[in-house]
Amino acid sequence: MEVTAARSAGFCFGVARAVRIAEELARAAEKPRMLGSVIHNRRVMEELAGLGMTEITAPEEAGEGERVLLRAHGVGREVYDRLRARGAEIVDATCPRVAHVQRLVAQAEEEGRRPVMIGEADHPEVRGVAGWCRSLQVFSGPEEAARWAETAGEAAKAPLTIVSQTTLRREVWESSLKILKKQCTNLKIFDTICDATHTRQSEAALLAAKVDAMVVVGDPKSANTKHLTEICRLHCSSVFQIENADELPWERLSDCRVVGLTAGASTPASIIKEVKKTMSEEKIQGEGMENFAELVEQYTNTLNTGDKVTGVVTAITPTEVHVDLGCKQAGYIPVDQLTDDPTVKPEDVVKVGDQVELFVIRVNDVEGYATLSKKKVDAVKVWENIEEACSSKEIMEGIITEENKGGVVASVKGVRVFIPASQSGLPRDAAMTELVKQRVKLRITEVNRARRRVVGSIKVVQQEARAAAAAEVWSSIEVGKRYTGTVKSMTSYGVFVDIGGVDGMVHITDLSWSRIKHPNEIVAIGDTLEVYVISFDPEKRKISLGVKDRSTNPWQVFMDTYKVGDVASVRVVKLMTFGAFAEVVPGVDGLIHISQIADHRIEKPGDVLSEGQTVEAKITAVDEEKQKISLSIRALLAPMPAPAGEDEE
Repeated sequence: MEVTAARSAGFCFGVARAVRIAEELARAAEKPRMLGSVIHNRRVMEELAGLGMTEITAPEEAGEGERVLLRAHGVGREVYDRLRARGAEIVDATCPRVAHVQRLVAQAEEEGRRPVMIGEADHPEVRGVAGWCRSLQVFSGPEEAARWAETAGEAAKAPLTIVSQTTLRREVWESSLKILKKQCTNLKIFDTICDATHTRQSEAALLAAKVDAMVVVGDPKSANTKHLTEICRLHCSSVFQIENADELPWERLSDCRVVGLTAGASTPASIIKEVKKTMSEEKIQGEGMENFAELVEQYTNTLNTGDKVTGVVTAITPTEVHVDLGCKQAGYIPVDQLTDDPTVKPEDVVKVGDQVELFVIRVNDVEGYATLSKKKVDAVKVWENIEEACSSKEIMEGIITEENKGGVVASVKGVRVFIPASQSGLPRDAAMTELVKQRVKLRITEVNRARRRVVGSIKVVQQEARAAAAAEVWSSIEVGKRYTGTVKSMTSYGVFVDIGGVDGMVHITDLSWSRIKHPNEIVAIGDTLEVYVISFDPEKRKISLGVKDRSTNPWQVFMDTYKVGDVASVRVVKLMTFGAFAEVVPGVDGLIHISQIADHRIEKPGDVLSEGQTVEAKITAVDEEKQKISLSIRALLAPMPAPAGEDEE
C-alpha cells in the first residue's frame, strides 16, 4: 500500500494560537477556566484538563477575579459583558479570522445593513457571530438561500452584507452567492472563508481524485473535518473519517494500492504522527509522508531576532497584521512596521492570504509570538529603486512628512527625500506647511547612497505636466471650443483662467450679461468656470475667453417679454447725475431719467433711489435699433395736489 499525504493538514494558525494560549495558562500557578471547548478536539481538551484547567458552560459560573479563556470559535458580545459583570478576567483566544467576521456584521448593522451569513446555524462560530448583531440571517447553503429568495419580496431590495463561516466549503459559498446576486439588488460581499481552510480543501479534493481510498483525521465535532470528508467523497468512493489511529479501517484499506491522508484544522500533530506511525507499519511509501513529518516538526521550530522569514497574512486589524510563519510562534506586524506612510491603512498594504517577506525584530518565547517588520525588508530594495529612478528620470510618488530648513521632506518608499523650497512648486511667498501630509509627484534629482542623501523636485514634474497640457491645448484650440478652467488671478478688468497649462483672459464684459463693477462680485480665485474661446493668437500666446452664453440674447428675451406700456420690476444698478440705470432682464438696462423718478422736482437721483433697490417702473419707449429703453417711475405715481392758492392765480 502506498500512502500519499496532503501538504496542508493539522493545526491552522487560529487553532495553534488558541492551543498555545491555553497551554501557557494551564502551566500557571492559578489555573484558568475554559468557557466551553477551546477547540473541537477531544484529546487536546483531555490534555488541558490533565494540566488542571476546568471547563464551565456559562459566564455565571466564573468567580470574581478568575481568568476565563474564550475559545477559538468566538462568542457573542453579551458573553463579554456577562463575564465583566462577574468581575472575571477575560483571556481571548478567538481566531483572528473569526473576530474579523464579528466586526463585519457589527459594522453592517451600524451602517443600516442586514447581516447575512452562509454557514451552519448551530455551529459555535456562527452562534458567536450572531451575538455581535441584533439579527443575523443564516443560510446553510444554496437551497435555503433559494427558498428565501422566492418569498423575500421587498426584503431582497434591502441593503445586505454577506459573510461566510470561516470553515465553509467554497462551492457552497459560491453557489449560494450566485442565487443571492440574482435576487438582491444592494449587496456587500465579504469572502471570509479561511485561506488555510480553502487550501486544505483544494488539496484534499485533488488528492482524493488520484487515490483508491482517503483517510481524514479529525474530531467528530470538527466542522472543517466534516467538510473535508464531504469534499473527498465527491472525488473518491472510499473515504473514512477517523479520530485517531485506533479507528483505522484496516479491513477496508488492505486491498487499496494507493491511500490518501489529510487532517482537519483542529487535529494536533501528535495524532497525525500517531496515524502516520501506525500506517507505516503496513509498508508506507511515497513523498507525501515527508510533508507530514514537516508538519509535525514545524511547531517545534524557533525564530531568532534578525531572521528573514516568509509568512502568510491571516488577519488584519487596525493596529496589527497577523501572520502564519509555519512555526510555533505566532507572528504580528505592528502598523508602524508595515509602512512608513502614516496615511495608509493596513488593508491597503497587504491582503489576507498574501505571502510576504519579513524581518524578525523581536521574539518573545514566553508569550509565544514574534514581532515582525515588513518595512525593513522593503527598505533593503528601495535604494536600488531610488537610484534607478534617478537615472531613468522616473516620476515617483511620496508623502510630505515635515517642513525642513529650506524646504520639505517627502517619504518615498520609506526613504527621506529633501525637496528645496525652490523645487516645491509653491509660489515664493507661500508657506511650506501647505504641503505637509500631501501626496505629491516628484522626480529624484540627486542620490548619494553613502551619505544617505536624496534630493527631489516637485516643480520639474509640474512644469513638464503643464508644458504637455499646454501643447495639447494649442494643438486643438478653436473658436467656440469649451473648457473647464480654474480662476488663477483677477484684475479690475477681468480674470485669468487656467484651461490646462494655458491661461486665458475673460474680460469683465464677457463674465456676465449683468452690469458688474468688479469680477469679484461673481467669481473668486480658485473657482471652477465653464468657458469658451472667443479668439486666440498662437504667436502672442494669447487667448480671449467668455463665460456668458451668447446663444441667449438678453435683448431678445426683453423683446419677447415686454412691450411699451408694460410695468416691470427693475433693479437699480447705477446712479448718474441725469438719472438711474435699472436692469429690466439680466443683461438689459433701461434709463430712468431724473425727471421720471418722482412726481416732484429732485436735486439728484440718490435723493430717492439707491443702487440695488428694486422698484416698479413703466416702459415708456423702446429703441430697437439702438437697443435703448426709457423707464418711468413717475408715470405710476398719483399726481400730488397743487399747493393752495395756485388756482386763484
